[in-house]
Amino acid sequence: MNAFTSFASATTAAAVLAIGLAGGATAAGHTPAAHDGVTGRAAAAGTAPACIERTSVTNKPEGGVRVHLRNFCGRTMHVKVVVKNWSDSGCKSMPNGSGWLFQTVGGRYDRTVVC
Repeated sequence: MNAFTSFASATTAAAVLAIGLAGGATAAGHTPAAHDGVTGRAAAAGTAPACIERTSVTNKPEGGVRVHLRNFCGRTMHVKVVVKNWSDSGCKSMPNGSGWLFQTVGGRYDRTVVC
């Protein structure tokens, strides 16, 4: 096998693995996320625990959200800010002791969840 075919084989194998994982493959014993049954989307994770401190949650009068979060959980947490009538934050990895400021120009704060 030459260098090009070796590279192509490795790239193809990586793509197949990524597709398999994204397509719902799970580790043994792992239960996949629940689906809402209507849209097929995974159900939202539970509300973030109190150790994810919401030090400042502001719904701006002109519209928009300003949320400052701090992680005091003793471990890295993955959180998402859910915003009504606007895009959510996406899943953010927060190492223990870190803070994160999330802002939008529209919508209203709904909740902070684990993801």
